[in-house]
Amino acid sequence: MGVLSRPEELPALLRLKLAAGRIRRQIPPQEHWAFAYDMLQRVSRSFALVIQQLGPELRNAVCVFYLVLRALDTVEDDTAIPNEVKLPILRDFYRHIYNPDWLFSCGANDYRVLMDNFRQVSTAFLELGEGYQKAIEEITRRMGAGMAKFICTEVETIDDYDEYCHYVAGLVGYGLSRLFHATGTEDLAPDHLSNSMGLFLQKTNIIRDYLEDINEIPRCRMFWPREIWSKYVDKLEDLKYEENSEKAVQCLNDMVTNALIHAQDCLQYMSALKDNSNFRFCAIPQIMAIGTCAICYNNVKVFRGVVKMRRGLTARVIDETKSISDVYSAFYEFSSLLESKIDDNDPNAALTRRRVDAIKKTCKSSGLLKRRGYDVEKSMYRMPMLVMIVLLLVAIILGVLYGK
Repeated sequence: MGVLSRPEELPALLRLKLAAGRIRRQIPPQEHWAFAYDMLQRVSRSFALVIQQLGPELRNAVCVFYLVLRALDTVEDDTAIPNEVKLPILRDFYRHIYNPDWLFSCGANDYRVLMDNFRQVSTAFLELGEGYQKAIEEITRRMGAGMAKFICTEVETIDDYDEYCHYVAGLVGYGLSRLFHATGTEDLAPDHLSNSMGLFLQKTNIIRDYLEDINEIPRCRMFWPREIWSKYVDKLEDLKYEENSEKAVQCLNDMVTNALIHAQDCLQYMSALKDNSNFRFCAIPQIMAIGTCAICYNNVKVFRGVVKMRRGLTARVIDETKSISDVYSAFYEFSSLLESKIDDNDPNAALTRRRVDAIKKTCKSSGLLKRRGYDVEKSMYRMPMLVMIVLLLVAIILGVLYGK
């Protein structure tokens, strides 16, 4: 009933369903490309939708780039692999992408399927233009080396945190900027802006995924920096216990405030993009990130279960993000929502307000703000029963038609 109680989100959900059907029909017939795009949808449905904003050539390159890095990440994340086995694989992964005969089975569920069939990704990679291959190779090499470093190093300081996020996400920003430049559609973005694009997304994910990561079996790997969490608890896992809820929320707010420092760089990066397909590809995840920060801020549920933007709101973001005006409007509204949750008694309240104010000032000074009406929590009015039934039937019919 959550979707039907927010009728303004239903059209976007239906259009998202139609888009998913179009994606399935656009998958190339060759076995390796069919595998790549099918796997993309299995490991990240949201990214599979966003990538469709790109033209065919760049879409193929970004699809392969994503899967290569997802495979690398699967090796890093598998805590059952002994370090003496894992470290050489991480450091040499950039070489393995050129070899369709290379195989290393690890991970679980869809990620194991990806690893067991990595030859398909390598085959697709070898069909890309040389410029795309070199860009993917460079970023994979640097990322693997960085991951190997942090396998044996704890994230102690905020500088460590920034460095780790640079290796696993800032470099993705570098790579995407180089892929955009290779197409001739964009100027090469400054590295510090590309880095911030990755760091904002990665830090948001690290914050949101606290409970999943801390409970990981056989052992957890955490990236909340000791410099932050040690101000509130003796051990990082103490944040998940109810008796520490007040301190946990203060620590969470500290982490969100740290992430917000990258938002203005992201706005500058996106405002410089020339090609609309590249722009939408970059903008949608960034809006999702600022929205997730607004949901997570001052929210003890981060330590109790899954906290994320509801599907209907996600659909609206994907459907309505078409111009830089939409980005400024979304960042302004989600920042305002976060601001409304700031508790004056929070140790970082003043700093959080300054960072939110800076984001809102940047958005407002653009002169491009418009009302979007994004809300993350409050309930909307309920529709008459007849209207709900009609809309539900339409959704079911479209689901059947485009599921075939």
